[in-house]
Amino acid sequence: MNILFILSTDDAEKIYNAMRLANIAVEKGDEVNVFMLGKAVLFEQINDEKFNVKEQIDKFKGNMFV
Repeated sequence: MNILFILSTDDAEKIYNAMRLANIAVEKGDEVNVFMLGKAVLFEQINDEKFNVKEQIDKFKGNMFV
């Protein structure tokens, strides 16, 4: 299955959960694309103790477009 995530927020919880879902889909064999738009392009600057965005993004093995 082909899956597309479009993220346009810098909210740590939303990006974290979207990337968790994206990672699970990749693990299940789906083709996953993630587009970061707007405020989401600043994902590398998100620092949240509860939602480790960087860890989920580093784990991602699909296609990411920023």
